[in-house]
Amino acid sequence: MKKFEYIITKPAGIHARPAGMLVKEVSVYESSITIEKNGQTADGKRLMALMSLNVNCKEKVTFIMEGTDEDMVAIKLETFCKENL
Repeated sequence: MKKFEYIITKPAGIHARPAGMLVKEVSVYESSITIEKNGQTADGKRLMALMSLNVNCKEKVTFIMEGTDEDMVAIKLETFCKENL
């Protein structure tokens, strides 16, 4: 299991467009990706679950990857977050 924390920097937080981009990004990996905010979790491959977290700017989220490609996923996902969230 790999995990990292990220503080959302985009003013709009994770609204529909970035949430869709995130789901599209993580859907290609074998590993399960869970996103956690304040004790609530969501499957990173499910758009509505991700949107239900209601993540705003300057809030911290934790990404948890578990599976055969978790090392690569952690690197790719951290880069994605820096560029898009």
